[in-house]
Amino acid sequence: MTSTAASAVNGRVVALAHYASRALLEAALARHGLTFEQNVALRTVAQAGGSLGREALVGEVVGFLKAPEPAVRAVLDGMVATGLLEEDPAEVSRLRFTGAGRALADDTGAEGAGIAARLYAGIPTEDLAVAGRVLALATDRANAELAARR
Repeated sequence: MTSTAASAVNGRVVALAHYASRALLEAALARHGLTFEQNVALRTVAQAGGSLGREALVGEVVGFLKAPEPAVRAVLDGMVATGLLEEDPAEVSRLRFTGAGRALADDTGAEGAGIAARLYAGIPTEDLAVAGRVLALATDRANAELAARR
């Protein structure tokens, strides 16, 4: 399916963009033996400077993916078991990158950035800024509704 006509932003348009770009990213991740959920965890640790409290990491990933906490804990436990993350010996309540985890985060981060650069190439900066503000507002509203249901 291709789209040449401009359309208003709505849930369908956002979902189609999300799933199309996610499919590209997941193909890249699969070449590294990494799942989307693992990638979200790696990106979260990277954004935190390479180390993050386990509970904070669980909370962040649950929040990003809207996934059940036990599923996120299982992903993180698997990442520790496979040597992508490890407990920080100085503070065992924190998880940090291993060398392999850092290298994988760097490689997949670069591939993800390349995908994004190709997808957004040629779109005026002002348009990207407006889209970013609109999507951030929609995300905030959806998160507020989800929080009110708990």
